[in-house]
Amino acid sequence: MSDQDTPDPRDPRADLRRIAFLLEAASEPTYRVRAFRAAQTLLARLPADELAERVRAGTLRELPGIGEVLERTITESLRGEEPVYLRRLEATGGRPVADGAAEILRALRGDCHVHSDWSDGGSPIREMAETARELGHAWIVLTDHSPRLTVANGLSAERLQAQLDEVAVLNAELDGFRILTGIEVDILPDGSLDQDRDLLARLDVVVASVHSELRMEGRLMTRRLVTALADPHLDVLGHVTGRMVTGKRRRPPSEFDAEIVFAAAARFDKAVEINSRPERLDPPKRLLRLAVEAGCRFAIDSDAHAPGQLAWLRNGAERAFGCGVPPGRIVNAGDAAAVVAWTSSHDEGAG
Repeated sequence: MSDQDTPDPRDPRADLRRIAFLLEAASEPTYRVRAFRAAQTLLARLPADELAERVRAGTLRELPGIGEVLERTITESLRGEEPVYLRRLEATGGRPVADGAAEILRALRGDCHVHSDWSDGGSPIREMAETARELGHAWIVLTDHSPRLTVANGLSAERLQAQLDEVAVLNAELDGFRILTGIEVDILPDGSLDQDRDLLARLDVVVASVHSELRMEGRLMTRRLVTALADPHLDVLGHVTGRMVTGKRRRPPSEFDAEIVFAAAARFDKAVEINSRPERLDPPKRLLRLAVEAGCRFAIDSDAHAPGQLAWLRNGAERAFGCGVPPGRIVNAGDAAAVVAWTSSHDEGAG
């Protein structure tokens, strides 16, 4: 490698100091700030050659107070790279999460993942739409479940066709508000989508999620998700890990190679859902940051099964802001026409 190819050196102590400052500016917990300031002090006492040797040998974590995040931050800085953690904080400008989340929330024009009493929701389509309009939305996507999820009263092809007819009637009556046609379709174990393909092609937005065999071996789950993302009918990858973090149904996230999956999402221009349900909050923040780094689009969705749950978008907005999701990559910050234009570009590859 020539001198011209060698990245300019960075000072990891300066990067740690800047991170601590931005954490303080964003009113993050004191213990987090102290961890970065303590690491900065530790590095100031460490000879430069010892630091470089520890990075080379992978022994940084033997030092007191140095965990995975700090190790990665220091290593990236010594390589001449702006640490990912610092880049995320710079993207949020040191603003408190509450302020940044409110700004993102105000930018949202609709919700890509909403259920009704046609599957496992508790209210009629009209009530969900009227509530969304009262919240300031211009549109929602109706995404009731697909047939194999029988526990959720998933829609057969015939029932989905009937629902499309009802949505057409409602759209003629809802002045200035639009219900986009959609589905939350199951991703089957082989990566195929659980609904008639001709019907999928007619829908405005297809959210696809894994609801079965969540403990599948990681290599196979990676293949399953990538196969689904390559399908031109899929638009949004729903609650990607399937985890449950509260309540009686707690379960760990599915295992898969997140870098490969998010690279596929970016490659095929599909959105990764930021699921706002309190028991899901999916993907976890670590994976959400990876998706940001991969260049993915995002859909901040309520996954509402009742009218009041439509307000849960705030949870997703907080996570989006805290993980540095660029507002320009949030698909439901656009109007209905922009969303349909984006999803139609996927369907053009289905011929």
